[in-house]
Amino acid sequence: MIHAMDGGLWLHRHVWKGRPMAHLVSTDCARLLAYGAAVGIPASRLQHKPLKDPRTGERVDAWHWDLAGPYLPPRHR
Repeated sequence: MIHAMDGGLWLHRHVWKGRPMAHLVSTDCARLLAYGAAVGIPASRLQHKPLKDPRTGERVDAWHWDLAGPYLPPRHR
């Protein structure tokens, strides 16, 4: 999460209703939009959700993609 707070891309995997998913999170909206354009995700699907920075406790603007199905990157081993 700290990586996302510093403008990097953070992939947070989870399961929702039995389906594998992930959030790709960052405070750098342009970086997320570039990723979306590269893999074919419409910009209108980008979601804004401020997050609390664990280092300061302050809310910071952040955005995320919900990734599932063909947009969910494979796990590396």
